[in-house]
Amino acid sequence: MDDIRNAILSDDLAAVADLPVPDSYEGMVVRADEVEMFAGLTTKEKDPRKSLHLQEVPTPELGPGEAIVAVMASAINYNTVWTSIFEPVSTFSFLTRYGRSSDLAKKHDQPYHVVGSDLAGVVLRTGPGVTKWQAGDEVVAHCLSVELEDPQGHDDTMMDPQQRIWGFETNFGGLAQLALVKSNQLMPKPGHLTWEEAAAPGLVNSTAYRQLVSHHGAAMKQGDTVLVWGASGGLGGYATQYALNGGATPICVVSSPEKAEICRAMGAELIIDRSAEAYEFWKDGVQQPSEWKRFGAKIRELTGGDDIDIVFEHPGRDTFGASVFVTRRGGIITTCASTTGYMHEYDNRYLWMPLKRIVGSHFANYRESWEANRLIAKGAIHPTLSKAYPLAETGQATYDVHRNLHQGKVGVLCLAPEEGLGVRDHELRERHLEAINRFRNR
Repeated sequence: MDDIRNAILSDDLAAVADLPVPDSYEGMVVRADEVEMFAGLTTKEKDPRKSLHLQEVPTPELGPGEAIVAVMASAINYNTVWTSIFEPVSTFSFLTRYGRSSDLAKKHDQPYHVVGSDLAGVVLRTGPGVTKWQAGDEVVAHCLSVELEDPQGHDDTMMDPQQRIWGFETNFGGLAQLALVKSNQLMPKPGHLTWEEAAAPGLVNSTAYRQLVSHHGAAMKQGDTVLVWGASGGLGGYATQYALNGGATPICVVSSPEKAEICRAMGAELIIDRSAEAYEFWKDGVQQPSEWKRFGAKIRELTGGDDIDIVFEHPGRDTFGASVFVTRRGGIITTCASTTGYMHEYDNRYLWMPLKRIVGSHFANYRESWEANRLIAKGAIHPTLSKAYPLAETGQATYDVHRNLHQGKVGVLCLAPEEGLGVRDHELRERHLEAINRFRNR
């Protein structure tokens, strides 16, 4: 592994193709024999530092249409949190089903699960049939793994019944020294970013693009008012940037003055600190419509009387009732996750009679991911990385995200020995350095 790392760090990428693929590598795993370790505990009591292990694993066999990537850096997403606490189900059930689907997929069904759905690195090998990528290419990966054998997937691959989230519903993910991906997950690494910065946007940036910008999501337009929950975070930070860049007006909901300041630094002006306002959407297990109304009044105060055109929803249970209530007649609540709980409750009178719509959104297809990455590469959208941990401390990094102790995106150094490496386009970086550093300085 040292030879691979050294070749990449010395910019001798042509030599990568001549280096042997190691028989094994270190990856961050959860183990099948530990899926009951948190039985009886509440979600918040479950500790990823206990379930995530750095372990030597065999390098998987490279199949047709696949690539092995030397991972310089990765990042933490909420699906890694779910995997690590075995909620809502153990991911080994995904690996077992996938392993039964074909001879090629059998290798994914293991007693360990190498996690992670982001990476920035260098292609080490490609399998038969791969023509667009070759060893030595610097890449990032999006996390949609799809077989493309079903007609439903050829208009929008997210509709393919065989689509899976790599590193969550497949094995050999990005929180490791090596990763196995399909070649159609790969995209060019933005040249002005470091390895850890380039690894940060993948999942959340593409998710935000589809959910807010794409015609498969909210199809945001100029002049829209967009309510963004968790607006300084790994997902909400990109939604805030897309709203600002697209001529919309974000109303940023955050939970502290520090996070409010991040939104202001991005250019947002309308900010609600929900902790300072002390909104209590639930009390003793019952939703409080009076608090929805108080929240809506605050929004109108900020907007000069305008209601919300689009709600960028991802907290789920804690906020969903309020989200439906404050959306304007005919508006859209677009949701991609449920980090506070899956069982949403809302008053249907505020949805059905005012003709509002709830739009489910899940990650992004290759075209949407490519467009989102292209905007990163052009310096139009910036990474929201706030901190990077070494691979061995992935458990702590995941714990931070689980307990909402982070700001922006949390990165992980894999083969990269330190932060700040991998920049190729120094001119573009210099032009955008203030924006790139925005999250790191908070």
